[in-house]
Amino acid sequence: MIDLYTAATPNGHKVSIALEELGLPYTLQVLKLSEGEQKLPGFLAINPNGRIPAIVDHAADGFAVFESGACLVYLAEKTGQLMPTDVKGRSRVMQWLMFQMGGVGPMMGQANVFFRYFPVKIPAAIERYQGECKRLFRVLDGHLAQHEFLAGDYSIADIANWAWVRTHRWSGVDIDDLPHLKRWRDAIRARPAVQRGIERPASTMDLSRDGDTAAQRFAEDARRLMETGQSLKAGGDQA
Repeated sequence: MIDLYTAATPNGHKVSIALEELGLPYTLQVLKLSEGEQKLPGFLAINPNGRIPAIVDHAADGFAVFESGACLVYLAEKTGQLMPTDVKGRSRVMQWLMFQMGGVGPMMGQANVFFRYFPVKIPAAIERYQGECKRLFRVLDGHLAQHEFLAGDYSIADIANWAWVRTHRWSGVDIDDLPHLKRWRDAIRARPAVQRGIERPASTMDLSRDGDTAAQRFAEDARRLMETGQSLKAGGDQA
């Protein structure tokens, strides 16, 4: 049995989607980020960085893994699924996973901060991060023009990137002119395990569209948190 410490965020949903795809039994431990539960001593013993998601694998003597990308790699290697075992195939998956971890996630997170949460609008910052998001989306679109998935067969690389790309409207970035990215987004969204994964846990707001009342309340709460010096990224995302 695996314990998944998580919240309804892009990074959290990466791991719940992977667990659903792999059919591994797990328990959901949902942390209330706005109340600082991720900074309590019990969770810090699992992830010293105090961010979600993290997993504890009781079948491996309670082995703990933090950082969403590390969780995905661990689960793929544990099961021998969602990532090839040959050197080149594994490398292809890792390249696109790192593309998300080092690019898509951080850039969308910063776009969210300046576009949605920051109490003072700074047009140059908004343009900078939205522009970088769009550039990264174009990279994905160009690659997907020649490939069904990012790294051969469907893999943890697709899961990681999809969990963020699906929230592009929350970052204020349109993808209507990126047909291959849209095709890939919709194909992954249709997978039953993905549909289950984004409900584990379910979000109280819809990050995929504007005008959602709960999302507006979240943005207001996020602004207040920023004013008090606390950090908050996409959808309350941590790590």
